[in-house]
Amino acid sequence: MADDMDQIPDMTQGELVRLLDRLTAAWENEVVEFKDANDNFSTDKIGKYVSALSNEANLRGAEAGWLVFGVHDKSRTVIGTDYRLDPAHLDSLKRQIEQGAEPSLTVRDLHVLDYGGKRVILMQIPPAPRGIPIGWQGHYYARAGESLVSLALDKQDEIRRQTVNTDWTAVVVPEATIDDLDPDALAKAREAFAAKYATRIPVEDVMAWPTAVFTDRARLTMDGAITRAALLLLGRRESAALLSPHMAQITWNLVGPEEGYEHFAPPWFLATTELYQRIRNVQIRLLPPDELIAVEISKYEQPTVLEALHNCIAHQDYTQNSRIVVTEKLDRLIFRSQGSFFEGQPEEYAQNSRVPSRYRNPFLVQAMAELNMIDTMGYGIHRMTDRQARRYLPLPDYDLTNSSGVSVTIYGGVVDQAYSQTLMKYTDLPLGDILALDRVQKGLPIPSETSRRLRRAGLIEGRKPHLHVAAVVAEATDTKIEYMRTRAQDDTHYMQLVTDYLEKFGTATRHDVDELLLDKLSDLLSDDQKSNKIANLLRKMRKDGVIVREGPRKTAVWRLASPGT
Repeated sequence: MADDMDQIPDMTQGELVRLLDRLTAAWENEVVEFKDANDNFSTDKIGKYVSALSNEANLRGAEAGWLVFGVHDKSRTVIGTDYRLDPAHLDSLKRQIEQGAEPSLTVRDLHVLDYGGKRVILMQIPPAPRGIPIGWQGHYYARAGESLVSLALDKQDEIRRQTVNTDWTAVVVPEATIDDLDPDALAKAREAFAAKYATRIPVEDVMAWPTAVFTDRARLTMDGAITRAALLLLGRRESAALLSPHMAQITWNLVGPEEGYEHFAPPWFLATTELYQRIRNVQIRLLPPDELIAVEISKYEQPTVLEALHNCIAHQDYTQNSRIVVTEKLDRLIFRSQGSFFEGQPEEYAQNSRVPSRYRNPFLVQAMAELNMIDTMGYGIHRMTDRQARRYLPLPDYDLTNSSGVSVTIYGGVVDQAYSQTLMKYTDLPLGDILALDRVQKGLPIPSETSRRLRRAGLIEGRKPHLHVAAVVAEATDTKIEYMRTRAQDDTHYMQLVTDYLEKFGTATRHDVDELLLDKLSDLLSDDQKSNKIANLLRKMRKDGVIVREGPRKTAVWRLASPGT
């Protein structure tokens, strides 16, 4: 059946029809579900089927699960469906599924086809990742024949054990028992779990669960069996011996005029805060341009430090039997963990343009997410970057050059006074420009187009490769106007202009939208680039269910989507 589940990119109508024929013929397979699905079909019900089909696809080794609307679930005859006739409203279903699934799940495609004059929708659902079952609104689902049922514990265990041979943190420690977990760490972890699920599970219920029930539901243990992840996060200090030869140690190392160090053993759920308290976090003073009163900020921000440290724990390669080291220097912290950067590049996460699809330690990552230590969408690096920018300090650096490890540097002081003063003066600088200015102050190259734009704005000076942030931000009116004309605004700014226009005038043609936006786009863009950007903005707003298009493409008008569409 797996071969029949393959999706062909950019399918033709004929290929979709043949796929529907194959699915209908193979209806007994538990990765295919047919529904009449009128326009009142519940999104919550769809979410449960997505959870079930994703989990079953994982267990059966299928390339995908399929939820098909417009086919009678008993007779397997095509009857058609009027579910979400508006394309934008239908496309928004993918976003609703992504938000409700746990962990987040991206539906690959929603295919709409005309089958003998009847409208049919095919939803392609990816299998659950290895080692991580997919839930919906806090519950896991599966199929039993044609019925939707809860995902049984044996099936949950089967999925979670898929990574035991490859995920060091998922391995059960036979000698360990519940008594090897630290009571204080357990209590704090229970509070964190209860806070995360406060809108779904009554707090008193979480507090009343037996310890083994709580640790199972927090993805720390497997059917009560203690895993390496559980010992790292909640284990007693002396339980670290059960993880030998891995040293299970985080080291704080102070270097500079004063020296010192301390080793932190499990439970790491508590130890990371203890380590933060060792860091010398004094107040520093920054003087804004043209002002006499300094701005005071703490040298390091606790959420940023814990974000970096928790990322080290989550993504360390534990098979290398090495410790995590946090080195405190006079003006910076350096976090080092073993293993290469697992997926993508730090810059992609800094600009919030990438969501990780896999992890080195999925079992540990899921447990840390359940305890609110990290998220699983890759937002951590973006948050650290944004926090440093809002504090007018240099942005985090990532060193991936050493094949055996990754280091992250968090700055607690000014590298270039001109950079910090620029951020204090221009508080609305886009993140892309801040990233570029940060590279300039550190002597790193930036793209030529960015260099031209920042130079015209008076924000940088010098000749390549010796650029530097301008010591005095230009005040000339024509310079400021030039910067505003060449600077690219965030897409949300342009989309809000379109929304405001439609709220006032009701509809807009493409000509109207062009008139609204063309002179507001960066002058560094060519006419074709501006036209393509506007088309992409409209496409995104339509996909997100904000606007709808009426009429043929060439003469179409746009309007705001009706509430509920």
